[in-house]
Amino acid sequence: MRARDLGITIGRGTPGPLNAITDVAGVTVGHTTLISGEGPLVIGEGPVRTGVTVICPRGSADWREPVFAGCHRLNGNGELTGLEWVRESGLLTTPIAITNTHSVGIVRDALVAASVRRDPHEPAWSLPVVGETYDGTLNDINGFHVQAEHLHEALARASDGPVAEGSVGGGTGMICHEFKGGIGTASRVLDADVGGFAVGVLVQANYGKRPWLRVDGVRVGEAIPVSEVPSPSDQVAARPSPPPGSGSIIVVVATDAPLLPHQCERLAQRAGLGIARVGGTGGHTSGDLFIAFATGNRLPSGTGVDDDPVGRGTYEVRAVGDIVIDRLFDAVIESTEEAIVNALVAAETVVGRDGITAHALPHDRLRQIMAAHGR
Repeated sequence: MRARDLGITIGRGTPGPLNAITDVAGVTVGHTTLISGEGPLVIGEGPVRTGVTVICPRGSADWREPVFAGCHRLNGNGELTGLEWVRESGLLTTPIAITNTHSVGIVRDALVAASVRRDPHEPAWSLPVVGETYDGTLNDINGFHVQAEHLHEALARASDGPVAEGSVGGGTGMICHEFKGGIGTASRVLDADVGGFAVGVLVQANYGKRPWLRVDGVRVGEAIPVSEVPSPSDQVAARPSPPPGSGSIIVVVATDAPLLPHQCERLAQRAGLGIARVGGTGGHTSGDLFIAFATGNRLPSGTGVDDDPVGRGTYEVRAVGDIVIDRLFDAVIESTEEAIVNALVAAETVVGRDGITAHALPHDRLRQIMAAHGR
């Protein structure tokens, strides 16, 4: 179930055929979801509500060719590894993975190992990009249940088809605006007269206060208070507990437009405007980290197997102009907004550790509220 299945249309742009990040040709997405156990938390045993999600810019079979990329930080209480090299070089050289906060290290190392496996005769060098949001309210986060094989499984499952959303992959244990959150995606396709380029966004949404939630500008969070649908934050017995709205969001932006690294950075910045339209504030405890990559230029691999690898000569690249970049900004903002709403609509109620429940955003109430505002 997605926002448009409920009759909710976000923005004015045109979605791609899948309304997903995989509408950008070549991009693939895979998930590994880990759910087991119930009842009281026993560290190392569970309950387990977590996982890992991977995004491959040129498909899971093609890692040799880098893509131009840029990144942005709205608030830095989080982690997205490898960004210093993205900033320095303007290149993304690995798939992107997203998981829970305490599993970043093992997922990063697993991506390095996957790279070495693919090119066993090459002296490999890798600085993977791995992001996190905190799922410890529902998950045995200190049990370290995400293992290297789960990253490899997600890579093996990566597809250019429809993307599973809600409580899947890295989003399994996530909470958004005090409802169940998780993975969401959306896309926009520009008009032919400005290139017809595709923009896709994938989010791992784990942020936000209930009263701030907006859907297409409607104050849905105020209309469904915690007295009606309880917040997971109110169920945490241990103190101090995370305050309502604690958490983070990772945003991955993809486009097939020919962009230079500084233009990718500008696209990444606009993800923050999409978050704001849903009610995100970039709060002190939130890690709001964004990366954007563009596949529209073909770059040498730098592996030494090409006629002109990076560093041995020159190569030609293209870049869009100001009118097109403005349209791409619009597409990022709308896709980010809709991806978050899709994460909320797709997510189902999850009972986690110690019986703490993250309730799904109720579809009937959402429809009722939107209809009352002419949506």
